[in-house]
Amino acid sequence: MKRSEINDILRAGDEFIRSFNFLLPPFAGWTPDDMEARRPEIGEIIGSNLGWDITDFGSGAFKERGLFLFTLRNGREEDLRRGSGMCYAEKIMVVRQDQVTPMHRHVVKAEDIINRGGATLAVKLYASNDAGEIDQDHDVTVASDGILRELDAGSILKIAPGESVTLLPGIWHAFWAEGGDALVGEVSTVNNDLTDNVFAEAIGRFPEIEEDEAPWRLMVSDYGKWFA
Repeated sequence: MKRSEINDILRAGDEFIRSFNFLLPPFAGWTPDDMEARRPEIGEIIGSNLGWDITDFGSGAFKERGLFLFTLRNGREEDLRRGSGMCYAEKIMVVRQDQVTPMHRHVVKAEDIINRGGATLAVKLYASNDAGEIDQDHDVTVASDGILRELDAGSILKIAPGESVTLLPGIWHAFWAEGGDALVGEVSTVNNDLTDNVFAEAIGRFPEIEEDEAPWRLMVSDYGKWFA
């Protein structure tokens, strides 16, 4: 992806989030130079991968197959292993109409996917078989706002604004927005995108970037290069 395209996506996502009166933390407004200047005090932001994030899943077609995310908070895996401390994470996401996040599951992370406003969120669901692969034959059970839902394999659960679904480790899921764009929240166990995502096909999580202009904001995938 070109940096100019990424910059446009981030600006549009920021505007969409603000249209719901959902306010991002102050560091969301920091330029790369601001972050450089405040490097001694932003260890938690960098270490926990907080901030801006987009992916096209290696597709080269973000509008059809992609996702916008902002990580608001994220604990550490050592807390999770210890069983105390900051064992949780939170994201806000922009899911555009018919824009697919491909089928995947998580190894450790449990998550609530919450429709915060806008259009309907459609979530396609499968259970895992004993090998951890997609179970095409058996029902899948999820909780939706505390109500257990037993669904046929491959069913599409429609989540209206204000509704949510809880996805435990091993539940395969893909999602997209229908009838418009959706603002989607995620509250989860500690998030590690490098190790905890298992996709049904071989795809990339972070985009390859062609630097055709300066970044408007740094993304979490930029931190390793900028703050090595």
